[in-house]
Amino acid sequence: MGIIAWIILGAFAGWIASMITGNNARMGAVANIVVGIVGAFIGGLIFSFLGGDGVTGFNLYSALVSIVGAIVLLLIINAFKR
Repeated sequence: MGIIAWIILGAFAGWIASMITGNNARMGAVANIVVGIVGAFIGGLIFSFLGGDGVTGFNLYSALVSIVGAIVLLLIINAFKR
């Protein structure tokens, strides 16, 4: 995937994950992109460990993997903030 696709997928995944975890009001666009991209790596590791594929391109499955990883990342960050 190209860098633009990573940024778009990261922004989308980070935004959805921040809304699910209740962090949307505290996060801006750059934070959503970073969380989404890091979440894609985390989600890829989780899905690979469970026997699935990681991020496979710019598609719905990759968005799901990225969102799951971003949610895990935000839950870990929230646990350390409290």
